[in-house]
Amino acid sequence: MARGDLTDEQWARFEAVSPPLPRMGRKPRDRRQVFDGIWWRARTGSPWRDIPERYGPWETACTLFRRWRIDGTWARVLKQLQVKADAAGHIEWEVSVDSTICRVHQHAAGARKKGIDPGRSHPDGLAAEPADHAIGRSRGGLTTKIHLAVDVSFHVLAAVVTAGQRGDAPMFTEVMDRIRIPRTGGGHPRTRPTRVLADRAYSSRKIREYLRRRQIPHTIPEKRDQAGHRIRRGSAGGRPPGFDREMYKRRHKVECRIGLLKQARGVATRYDKLAVRYEATVQLTLIRQTL
Repeated sequence: MARGDLTDEQWARFEAVSPPLPRMGRKPRDRRQVFDGIWWRARTGSPWRDIPERYGPWETACTLFRRWRIDGTWARVLKQLQVKADAAGHIEWEVSVDSTICRVHQHAAGARKKGIDPGRSHPDGLAAEPADHAIGRSRGGLTTKIHLAVDVSFHVLAAVVTAGQRGDAPMFTEVMDRIRIPRTGGGHPRTRPTRVLADRAYSSRKIREYLRRRQIPHTIPEKRDQAGHRIRRGSAGGRPPGFDREMYKRRHKVECRIGLLKQARGVATRYDKLAVRYEATVQLTLIRQTL
């Protein structure tokens, strides 16, 4: 077993939530070997052709990664691991929301942009591929942004991939809407955290009204300019939003989780041309770290 490969215990947990082997056709290659090869590529950020021979043909690893991305297997496996963690009481529903910028390597550029309808499915997969491929230009050059919702036990409950120049506040509701953990005993999935923590980038009236409408307590500091406008308006400006400084210190969990996620070089630097492929790489990394 090479460094970074799954242990027997980790493989048993993964095999319990992975799709069953096909009953017909030629016997497939050892799935554990192929998964370790796929993870080696995400961990190192190397091209598919450079996967070591001990993991078998690189074409097999690339094909399985692409097939499981198209049929949504990576997302389903991650969701099932979250369900098991929630049933065992490992998920604590105090959620912190933040985003991180990832540089785009030159190998990720060059995907066709003309003729792609953002509202339709891309021919390479079932998930909608954005017209900009989630690649934007910001101060750091070409970048992609990952928006995360993380609980205090470091479980990533939602992840959204956008272009690097996209703001944090406009994506807040989409991140929150992706928090959806089914219950093992039946009933509606759990979607509402007990509290939300975020930095000043999420301080807006729209976000506070959204959280108030869903009856979710929140700890978000007020921006200085917003506080100044409120004070200048006098009694018409309303009361200042409640803010617990000690509670806000717990927001460091999402910062630590971002650092852990970027230990995979295939995530810290984007090498995938398509946004759906990069999102699958993020899901694969979350699966491996959850195991």
